[in-house]
Amino acid sequence: MQYAIEHRPSYSLLNLSMDTGDKILSDSGAMAWMAGPLEVKTSTRGGVLQGLKRKLLAGESFFQNEYIAAGDGCELALAPGSAGDLVEYPMTGQELYLERGAFLASTGSVVCDSKWDGLKGLFNQGLFILKCSGTGTLFFHAYGDIQCVDVDGEYVIDNGYAVAWEPSLQYSLTRARKIRSFLFGDQLLLRFSGRGRVWVQSRSPQSLANFVHPFRRVKRNNNS
Repeated sequence: MQYAIEHRPSYSLLNLSMDTGDKILSDSGAMAWMAGPLEVKTSTRGGVLQGLKRKLLAGESFFQNEYIAAGDGCELALAPGSAGDLVEYPMTGQELYLERGAFLASTGSVVCDSKWDGLKGLFNQGLFILKCSGTGTLFFHAYGDIQCVDVDGEYVIDNGYAVAWEPSLQYSLTRARKIRSFLFGDQLLLRFSGRGRVWVQSRSPQSLANFVHPFRRVKRNNNS
């Protein structure tokens, strides 16, 4: 299997060339186009309960699609729902944590499952994160551009900007009470410590919600 990430960083697309026996697992709805003898298997990847857990708790799709090349010369393009960059991350048995909704696709034996992390797991106002493990290649996406930061000590990130991080990093969620959001109150900060890598996106969906809020239409009741 050969692949390339194109049109980055604003509108990244994962373009794959697949031969007989090649396979890749993707989030439901990620397929942009395909060509050649590709078989598509749709399942909950672990049963109904696992699908519900992934959908309701981790912000991922209830169903996932597996694309299998039944011949040579197949083409497949996968794209995330939001505008932004993609990251390819080789997995060799280690783990990687993702924010809710960041998973795009994986190859080999890579699996992603929701992980309860208590109150410190309030990433994007969710109590669950994704724990990915196995061997293969993991593809995850961001909203906007993405930067990989080598942390050695302490690093502070706004809650809406963390995309992925290595489990060698310790982290905690704190409130910056001197910094307030018009809609959401105190700003939530993630404090990472230790040594490891963290991926940070250049835009935040929460900040976008703040920006568009003054322009939304408000329905008025006319009492006459």
